[in-house]
Amino acid sequence: MASTSETGHAKNVANFQDLISFVTGYGATYNPTKNALKLPQLTALYKASQASLADVVTKNTTYNNKVNERVVAFKDLKSLSTRLINALQTTDATPQKIADAKAFNKKMQGIRAKAVETSTDPNTPAPKTISTSQQSYDQQIQHLAGIISVLQSEPSYAPNENDLKIATLTAKQADLTAKNSAVATAYTNVSNSRIARDTTIYGADTGLFDIATEVKKYVKSVFGATSPQFAQIKGIEFTKKKK
Repeated sequence: MASTSETGHAKNVANFQDLISFVTGYGATYNPTKNALKLPQLTALYKASQASLADVVTKNTTYNNKVNERVVAFKDLKSLSTRLINALQTTDATPQKIADAKAFNKKMQGIRAKAVETSTDPNTPAPKTISTSQQSYDQQIQHLAGIISVLQSEPSYAPNENDLKIATLTAKQADLTAKNSAVATAYTNVSNSRIARDTTIYGADTGLFDIATEVKKYVKSVFGATSPQFAQIKGIEFTKKKK
C-alpha cells in the first residue's frame, strides 16, 4: 500500500498533467516569455516527474525483495547456532573452548551475559547504556563468525551432517554477508531515487511545484483573476512535500 506521502507525489504529477491540458487549450494566447513555462518544457517536466515516480517504485520494490531475502536467510541462524554448540559438546573440545562457543551463542540468542544493575531509588537517573542484546544482522554475522572460529580451532570437530560442516558454515556466513550488504545497497539506491524525485518535483524554481505555481500566475495575468480560464486552473491543487 502506498503511503500518504507517496500518493501525494503522484497526485501532484497527475494534476500537473491536467494543468498542461488546460493551458494547451488556450492556444497561441498562452505565450509566456519564460522558457520554463512554455509548453514543450512543461511536457518535458511532466515526463521527467513521471519517470522519477516510476524509478522510486522500482527501486523500492527491489529493496523490499532484498529485505525479504535477508529475512529468509537469517531465519534458521539461531537454531543452527544452538545445534553447533551441541555438536561441539560431543567432541573432545575442552570445557573452556565449549564455554567460548557458548558465549557467542548467548549473544546470538540475545541473552545477556550479566544482568544490568538497576536502582530502587526513583531519583536515580536511568543508566545511559547501549543495548547489549547484539541482535542486528551485522552482529549476528559476527557471532556466527565467532562460533565458526572456535569450531575451526577444534581438531576433533568433524561432523557428518553437511549443514554443520565448516565449509558449509563458511559459505553460509558469506551468503549472509552478501544478503546483508545487498539490503544496504538497495536502501541507498531507493534513498537516492527519492532525492532525485524530490528535486524534480519540489526543487526550488525548477521543480514541478514551483513551475505549476508560476503557470497559474501567468494565466491569471493574461486572462484576469475573474476569467473563466483562471477559474479552470486555480483549483488544481499542488501540495508541498512535508519536511
